[in-house]
Amino acid sequence: MSQIQGVIVNYRVGPKTQRSKECIIQFPHVNSVSEASRLIGRKVVWNNGETKIIGKIVDLHGKKGLVRARFRKGLPGLALGTTVQLTG
Repeated sequence: MSQIQGVIVNYRVGPKTQRSKECIIQFPHVNSVSEASRLIGRKVVWNNGETKIIGKIVDLHGKKGLVRARFRKGLPGLALGTTVQLTG
């Protein structure tokens, strides 16, 4: 079974805040709310050779299939635009 990869689009941001523990992730071939809602509760892993940060998909973001993931530790800025692995 191949690993499903998603791309970190951005942090979750507000008018005056930026939450580095929460990120918006886009998975390929997931284009609707119904497809993205099946991913809620699954774990994602961001791996950078030496650093491995685990997160969990907690909610949807918008109506085009984006999801919101909350990580145990804050992700660094260089994580934006990189991939995460979808696990159990």
